[in-house]
Amino acid sequence: MEWSGEASVMTQRRHGENAVILTVFARDTGLISGLVPGGASTKRAAILQPGNRVALRWRARLEDQLGTFSVEPARARPGLIGSADALAGVNAVTALIGFALPERDPHPRLSDATEALLDAIDQGEDWAEAYLQWEMRLLDELGFGLDLGSCAVTGTREGLAYVSPRTGRAVSAAAAGEWASRLLPLPAIFGGRGNGGLADAFALTGHFLASRLAEDHAGRPLPAARARLVARLAAREAGAF
Repeated sequence: MEWSGEASVMTQRRHGENAVILTVFARDTGLISGLVPGGASTKRAAILQPGNRVALRWRARLEDQLGTFSVEPARARPGLIGSADALAGVNAVTALIGFALPERDPHPRLSDATEALLDAIDQGEDWAEAYLQWEMRLLDELGFGLDLGSCAVTGTREGLAYVSPRTGRAVSAAAAGEWASRLLPLPAIFGGRGNGGLADAFALTGHFLASRLAEDHAGRPLPAARARLVARLAAREAGAF
């Protein structure tokens, strides 16, 4: 069995004295892992940093075996370790992908969104909203997408103010009535009439990542890397640093 192509590094872990087990995210294959002989060397370690783009050839005798990678650099992203925020960002992205996706399950749209986000982080852009939209894409790809375009009760697109914590659908202020206290606020960044910023938006995506992905789908808590990133971005928005 053989596969070749480009992908971005998600994780690597030491195997024996000199090898590493590398996991990458490719557009056409999804997550795929393989052994990299000599991958623990100083030269190879720099190439295999999470977020870097690499060219690979994977070989295995049987399709369900771990297999072996030959690896060449394709595009380094040095900016991913250029600041604490950037490092927190790539750690959250790679942790959530590894948490959410089974191996060899292609998600081309999520792959494209991930590549665009990693490029934005690498280039030092203001990528906080791009990361938020990436979380929305992740939920959508897994079948847990939110429907925030119209009120679930009346169908109106006006006055949207809440989200049902059970269905993930928007609810207008007029339709919420006495149930408003049981609903999640819809931040302005998602079309709500309130003034909530990134912290409120991350609370919304975090609710559905935790309830639908972590509890119902995976049966274990979300990776801590996500909470660390959200705390940093919320603090930055508040002017703490």
